[in-house]
Amino acid sequence: MELLQPVVRPYPWGSRRGIAELQGRPVPAAGPEAELWMGAHPSGPSGLARRADKLDAFIAADPERELGPQVVARFGPRLPFLLKVLSAAQALSIQVHPSREQAQAGFRADNDRGLALDDPARNYVDDWPKPELLCALTPFEVVAGLRTPADAAGILRALAVPELQPLAADLAPSAPASAAPGVEPAPAAQEAEPAPADLARVLGVILDWPDPDRLVSDVLAACGPLAAGTGPYAETCASALRVADDHPGDLGLVAMLLMRHLVLQPGQALFMPAGGLHAYLEGTGIEVLANSDNVVRAGLTPKHIDVPELLKLLDPAVTVPILSSCAVAEGLSSYDSPAPEFRLYRLDLAATPLELPGTGPRILLCVDGAVALHSDSGSVFLDQGESCFISAADAPVRAAGPAHAFLAAPGEI
Repeated sequence: MELLQPVVRPYPWGSRRGIAELQGRPVPAAGPEAELWMGAHPSGPSGLARRADKLDAFIAADPERELGPQVVARFGPRLPFLLKVLSAAQALSIQVHPSREQAQAGFRADNDRGLALDDPARNYVDDWPKPELLCALTPFEVVAGLRTPADAAGILRALAVPELQPLAADLAPSAPASAAPGVEPAPAAQEAEPAPADLARVLGVILDWPDPDRLVSDVLAACGPLAAGTGPYAETCASALRVADDHPGDLGLVAMLLMRHLVLQPGQALFMPAGGLHAYLEGTGIEVLANSDNVVRAGLTPKHIDVPELLKLLDPAVTVPILSSCAVAEGLSSYDSPAPEFRLYRLDLAATPLELPGTGPRILLCVDGAVALHSDSGSVFLDQGESCFISAADAPVRAAGPAHAFLAAPGEI
């Protein structure tokens, strides 16, 4: 077991307080701290408190021992997941993540174009997929997944911006053609219900709008009265107005209105599969994801935007339900997801030791109290905000508190 030295990512959208308060240190004077990385991604591997090398090099020296043979056989000699604390004071970009096949093809294509790994024009910085699960530590506001076509038509009509009404008409279900009383209309006379693919097409039209400044201005002006009311789109419109302070004139402000608006409460989570459109708006949470940093963006960012590539990856049928944890044992619960790369557990530890689930590599983060970890190979003690890599060779491991902690492990293999 090895105490980690996580990597802080100071992205401009980050909070000044969330990560510092979790780690029990003063608010930094240097600027925002957006993400705390605990893992072995090549662009930001964690340090090891008792060793000179980084976690990725430590694993690479003996992957069979540190990861276990099953994990190496399934994912190769690489830690399959990355654990983060994410703390947002401003909106992150509207984005999607690729599947494994899409990531491999996209990474190869960017390499064939001769783009360096740090080139801002790259869409793919590695060849891994990036499914992710976010669990809220504070109320966490997101837009995630597209609305139904009928609901998207509803908000476009409520905005009453003339240029958007043809798009609303494309998304509104059409009534069957009239027929004589008692006579069913012929099948050819009925138009098909709009499908998620129709909404994806509308999204593409908005993200490629020829006069973005005017459209965004008109939409935000229309959001004001809706945000002040009590209708079904009040919260979404209020969010767009807040986000506009940081991203003036951005077409993502219009695109986010076509997405589902959610506020996760502490302990609630959402799972984002490949192809799911989303943007995190504000809050602090625990994020576990496949060991990748692939992001394809379409708005709310000064970074590289590639709308055609995003639309190619987009799965408009992805729904993003709010997840609650499922009890596994006393003091132990899990957040289920279909991703094979990871599983997230929540631990409510008492003085009586609890055996940690899993036998492969794991990372444990203490978010409150203090954790004592014991295995046949030794003991490690974690205070609030500290984290630890647990090797496959350390099993079994027992944990005691009192403390609250999160454990990332491989999923079902």
